[in-house]
Amino acid sequence: MEALCATLEPMFPCREAAISTLGELIGDAREAYPSAIYLFGHSGTGKTALTRTLLKECDKRQGVRTAHLNAIECYTTKIMLEIVLDSLTSPHKEGSIKADNMVEFVEQLRQQDAPGFLIAVDNAERLRDMDANVLPVLLRLQQLTGLNLCVILLSQLPFEKFYNKTGLSEVISLHLPQYNKAETQRILGSDFVKVREHLLEQLSKDQRRLEICEAAMTEDFYNNYLNLFLSVFYKACRDLPELQLTARKCFAVYLEPVLDGAVEASDISRLWRHIAGPLRAALTQIYMRIEKPLEECAESSAPIEDQSVRKLAQSLELPYYAKFLLIAAFLASHNAANQDKRLFVKHHGKQRKRMQTVNARAKTTEKMSTTLGPKSFSIDRLLAIFYAILEEKVGLTCNLLSQISTLVHLKLLSFVCGEQNIMDGSARLQCTVGLEFVLQIGKVVGFNVRQYLCDFM
Repeated sequence: MEALCATLEPMFPCREAAISTLGELIGDAREAYPSAIYLFGHSGTGKTALTRTLLKECDKRQGVRTAHLNAIECYTTKIMLEIVLDSLTSPHKEGSIKADNMVEFVEQLRQQDAPGFLIAVDNAERLRDMDANVLPVLLRLQQLTGLNLCVILLSQLPFEKFYNKTGLSEVISLHLPQYNKAETQRILGSDFVKVREHLLEQLSKDQRRLEICEAAMTEDFYNNYLNLFLSVFYKACRDLPELQLTARKCFAVYLEPVLDGAVEASDISRLWRHIAGPLRAALTQIYMRIEKPLEECAESSAPIEDQSVRKLAQSLELPYYAKFLLIAAFLASHNAANQDKRLFVKHHGKQRKRMQTVNARAKTTEKMSTTLGPKSFSIDRLLAIFYAILEEKVGLTCNLLSQISTLVHLKLLSFVCGEQNIMDGSARLQCTVGLEFVLQIGKVVGFNVRQYLCDFM
């Protein structure tokens, strides 16, 4: 088990506790496996990558047979059972094994012989939509087959969401929390060698820039960049793969004035002034694969008139009310809560103008809410703004609330906290799209977004 943990820990920094726990539970096939393990956490926390690597190591070191499947791909129970059997059966056996139901599946498994069996099911919440006996049987598969077998369920939901009227067997739950800022910087910093080698390879034909890059590209220089990068992005996005992709894309812009000889590598303040605009531009494009260079996006301080953003917004197929929910989410993210009455209530009373208030609103581009990034808001505030900007009367239905989940699933909104406590009002979200995107959505439904933004009043 120690050798297995020693192999995995360098590959998954900041997950030492989870690796140690999994190693104790399923790291040695000579000991009895638990019947089921439930691994849950937000997207981008390493659940799938960690489990897949763990299964490969167990297979290579101990001869354990493993199966890893995604429940989204298994649109019928029969497909899921046959995928598992094909993965777990002996490679020397010719032909695929058929199983039309759970009884045949269990019988086929009983005929297998190996030190241990590990079955991992990604997006396990989809199992609730399958036949009623699928989830209970998977949780008791070790007992039904008599094999040293463990089922690992991966999901973003806590296991309490799986309980049904008939009840389920107890499982060992293991939570993978989101990375904090220091852990995120440590993980992004582990890419330093790859990023450096990639840059040196790109500059191999330009000897002058190559020499500057070799001298300037130190680990401290890269960590300073990551610190600046996370100061802009960490509040808006916690998804590690997305942060890695964006950090690599923005680093080339950060390094450019150093390679040109215009700025010293140690002059962090001038480098920050150079990269601030492109970082804010990249913040409006997060989760969107837009090909326009960041330097072009940062050339003007005006709102970004990006043709690719317009096309994406106009081609986005969203329900009518979902578009208003997205606009309401953007307004909630970029307006202070104490301004809601003035913005959305017709008869809000007079407001005295004081010099302090006037000076506070004389904002520069750097201080505008639309460029500083989104703030979090509650679902109650989102719905209040939604009803204020919608001219027609609409009831609060399950269909309307489900459209909030759709926006989260499309990465247009993201949960900041309280994802599991939506009904008690403690959940907080933020809008991940930029001003230009919402302006185009507003044009589609005939709504003037700027009229309701404090930055433009």
